Amino acid sequence: MKKLPLIIIFFFLITNIYSQNKNLAPLKYSELSLGAIQPKGWLLHQLQIMSNGSTGHLDEYYWKLKNDNGWLGGKGDGWEETPYWLDGALPLAFLLDDTVLKNKVLKYVNWTLDHQRPSGFFGPYSKNEREGKKTLDDCANGDDWWPRMIMLKVLEQYYTATKDKRVIDFMTKYFKYQYHNLPKCKLDMWSGWAQARGGDNILSVYWLYRITHDSFLLQLGDELYKQTTPWTNFLGARNWVMEAAAQQNSNNWMDRHGVNVAMGIKLPAIYYQSKKKLSYLDSLRTGWNDIMMLHGLPNGMFSADEDLHGNEPSQGTEFCAVVETMFSLEEIIAITGELNYADAVERITFNMLPGQSTDDYFGRQYFQMANQVDIQRGVYNFSLPFSQGMNNVFGPYAGYTCCTANMHQGWTKFTEHLWYKTPANGLMAMLYSPNTVTAKVGGNNDEVSINEETTYPFGDEINCILSTKKPVNFQLNFRIPVWCKEATVFINGKKYTTAKGAEIVTLNRTWKNNDIVKLRLPMTVRTTNWAHNSRAIERGPLVYALKIKQDWQRDTLFQSNGKSQPYYEVKPKSDWNYGLLKKIIDDPAKELKVIEIPFNQNNFIWNEDDVPVEIIAKGKKIPDWKLVRNAPVLPVTTREDVYQGKVDNTIDTLTLIPYGCAKLRIVAFPVVDN
Repeated sequence: MKKLPLIIIFFFLITNIYSQNKNLAPLKYSELSLGAIQPKGWLLHQLQIMSNGSTGHLDEYYWKLKNDNGWLGGKGDGWEETPYWLDGALPLAFLLDDTVLKNKVLKYVNWTLDHQRPSGFFGPYSKNEREGKKTLDDCANGDDWWPRMIMLKVLEQYYTATKDKRVIDFMTKYFKYQYHNLPKCKLDMWSGWAQARGGDNILSVYWLYRITHDSFLLQLGDELYKQTTPWTNFLGARNWVMEAAAQQNSNNWMDRHGVNVAMGIKLPAIYYQSKKKLSYLDSLRTGWNDIMMLHGLPNGMFSADEDLHGNEPSQGTEFCAVVETMFSLEEIIAITGELNYADAVERITFNMLPGQSTDDYFGRQYFQMANQVDIQRGVYNFSLPFSQGMNNVFGPYAGYTCCTANMHQGWTKFTEHLWYKTPANGLMAMLYSPNTVTAKVGGNNDEVSINEETTYPFGDEINCILSTKKPVNFQLNFRIPVWCKEATVFINGKKYTTAKGAEIVTLNRTWKNNDIVKLRLPMTVRTTNWAHNSRAIERGPLVYALKIKQDWQRDTLFQSNGKSQPYYEVKPKSDWNYGLLKKIIDDPAKELKVIEIPFNQNNFIWNEDDVPVEIIAKGKKIPDWKLVRNAPVLPVTTREDVYQGKVDNTIDTLTLIPYGCAKLRIVAFPVVDN
């Protein structure tokens, strides 16, 4: 009898361990429901531009969406482009509370939910279904797994905004279909895209598991992981990323495909939730660092044209890779809580993202280059040249049209991830832009709103004004960006604390209505080192580019299928071939002049006419630096930090503007003697 308590204790310990092992690891941060974060200021205006542009109207003019759409039961587009568009258009509709756009996107959502087959399969009718020959009791009569992975993400966002219970039943039924059929109809049965991007499928499976706790979902996650491209091994073992830097041949090209990589980087973090082994997160860290070391560009992204293609700043990056990398990093942040991924999101968002679309958000580039001085039809140095030479021009359909549909999720999902919930039921300010967040916090789930007023990323102050009906005790956290040497936090006008870059400020107190937290993040100018010992000038999260006068020229490509394709070339009207004086590299704070320009956030557009900040620098022209295959391939700055070729004696004054405002630009500069 004396041993009985020990037996009982042992039984409960074993039961508890088993219970923990069959559950997913707790998230470091939880995502808020769609609509909890409302954009303001310049960010709101950016989303309004999208609503007035292609995001709000793509279904009205783009033939793949417009004509007999498969996701509405027709014979038209039944693959990735319609769900790609919805993956950005649906959150935009809810972020703006746009009734017209909501009605548009909900047609597709409701058709999808209302036309699930008895087997659990969903989406556009397969060829055999349309011909009336087969049923979907046999998965071989179905269709590609890949586009359904995108629609699952759309449905998740719809559910968080509406709590429509149909979504949970729908996804449960579909995942049971996958669970029973994947051993026979594997991810790569119809295309390699599903195999490469299976991590997105697992992400949705685990999302549903956190709601229903159906044990079969964890087994399904294991099966999907086995069939997915082994990104965890690729990222951790390192040979893959080095081979990708050396090879652009046909061997295993899907493993180097930039968009596949952008989606694949989150796989180790996703699967870590199930296995809880730190080795998965170690592989992710190693792989991300290696990718950015060997293929990283000053704008925050890696080359992806379409392969990973080294760190030369005149290599290209596909728009789809940009928005998919942002989403992967936003999910990784929630799982790991590691702040360096948040720094990476901001760098991509504030530099790369606005630099790849036109002001009206109807046009975009397929491939964007960091150093880009003459946008024209041509072959360039891309691993995917295209015979029509349309990869670098601005237009609605330039290059592959996947980006025409997929470009819309970047700004919307960035807005959705400005704030996260903490495990203590508090709030974490992870990414910064003007917005208002409303959430239930603290031990009693009291509702609070925080109005974040800021001109970030151009200005260095962030003011958070709290609104609450009664005093509420909860944890309020702020991420300090890695580039910030020392941040200062004020509460109601009084200095509270300081913190270093890459730290978290935790404020745990009872908050009252109209309490104000001010975060000051001093932005000192600095230089960073890139390919061929070139240098970029940075301030805060922004990279600065040489301002080049632009001449936009409209043209039309007439295709053999009868469709016409409008596009823009952009020609330089001023010199661009400058090197920075070495003394700028030695002492940037002394040699660079920062000019802050007042601007109207409600009308701000990311272009050269609306720049809120300029940096004045000195440089000399390098006459032999000319275009090579339409690209400004860098001359080499030697290890002594100075270009050794011919340099003009005249010292010129250079105006630098934020990268995202410059369609033509030099951002990685050679260095020349003073």
